[in-house]
Amino acid sequence: MRSFRIRRLGPGDGVLFQQMNTVFGDAFDDPETYTTDRPDESYVADFLAQDHIHALVAIEGQEVIGGLVGYELRKFERVRSEIYIYDLAVQAQHRRRGVATALIKHLRELATERGIWIIYVQADYGDDPAIALYTKLGTREDVMHFDIPVQDAGRAK
Repeated sequence: MRSFRIRRLGPGDGVLFQQMNTVFGDAFDDPETYTTDRPDESYVADFLAQDHIHALVAIEGQEVIGGLVGYELRKFERVRSEIYIYDLAVQAQHRRRGVATALIKHLRELATERGIWIIYVQADYGDDPAIALYTKLGTREDVMHFDIPVQDAGRAK
C-alpha cells in the first residue's frame, strides 16, 4: 500500500503550490527559476482557479514529495482538447516508488472525466528515467523542440 496521496491544487493551496515549486527546483537543479521571485498569493490563487490548469501534488504526511503541472489546450481543427504535461518531478529520495506514475494516473482520470483526447509530454535526450516512464505509459514520437524568444536578442529581459 502506498503511503502518499495525490491531490489537485485549488485557489486555497498556496503553501502546497510553493512546496511543489521547491520540488521542481530541486529535481531540475534549477532553484533560481522555481524558488526566487515567487508569485504572490493573489497570483497563485488565480492560477490555481483556472479550470484548464491541472496542478497535482503527491503528499506524504504533510510534505509534498512530487508534483505535476499540465495545461489543457482546446484544439482548433476539431472539437477536442488535449493536456500538455509541462512539469513533472519527484523528490530524489522518493523516486522509484510509483509517485510519478500515480500523478499521471490521476491526471488520466481527470482527463477521462473531462473528455480529453490525449495527454502529451516532452522528455530531454539523456533523461533516461523520464524516457523510461513515458515509454511505459505511452507512444514515443521523435520531435524537435524550439524556443523562440519574445524579445530581440539585443534587448535585456
